[in-house]
Amino acid sequence: MLDLHSWLILAAVCLFGAMTPGASLAVVTRHTVLSGARGGVAAGLAHAGGIAVYAAASVAGLAALLHRFPWLETLISAAGALFLLWLAWKSWRAAAGPAPEAEVQATHGAARDGFLIALLNPKVALFFLALFSQFIEADMGTPARIQMATTAVVIDGAWYSLFALVLARGPAPAWLARHHDWLERGTALILAGLALAVLARIAL
Repeated sequence: MLDLHSWLILAAVCLFGAMTPGASLAVVTRHTVLSGARGGVAAGLAHAGGIAVYAAASVAGLAALLHRFPWLETLISAAGALFLLWLAWKSWRAAAGPAPEAEVQATHGAARDGFLIALLNPKVALFFLALFSQFIEADMGTPARIQMATTAVVIDGAWYSLFALVLARGPAPAWLARHHDWLERGTALILAGLALAVLARIAL
């Protein structure tokens, strides 16, 4: 197992990584506004599920394949960009309609979007490869490797769930629901911008 000092450093880096604004935060915010805390937490926990795939793969050394075979990263990046564009299109279309009722929306689509927004991001694998490489040793046992992956998953799920719970209890959801067209268009522009940035990077 990792010593306390090493574990605290690992946990801090994972927390800062989770807190970094991006597409994941936009997706959790959108589902929190549409479906309340239940939808936001569902998206956040499912996002942690996507993180679990890459964290486990990185600990097992699978992420190193992205360095050896760059086309794998390109393939996953392209799929991720297309998914972002699809989410952007959904948000833009939703802006033209009335704000959906939370009880009707429930958590429909929240878990799917949360999971895929993490899974279709190869930079997550590279992030964990770079991070875990600072802690993994050749003779490191399985419990320590599991501890590292579990730390990343728990922190990610806890952060987005806490964010959704705090957001849902404040005045923001009611205000955003009244101006849902702004939220949907803003989300669409953010996601489309991120997708275009990914596609531009692939093209270079």
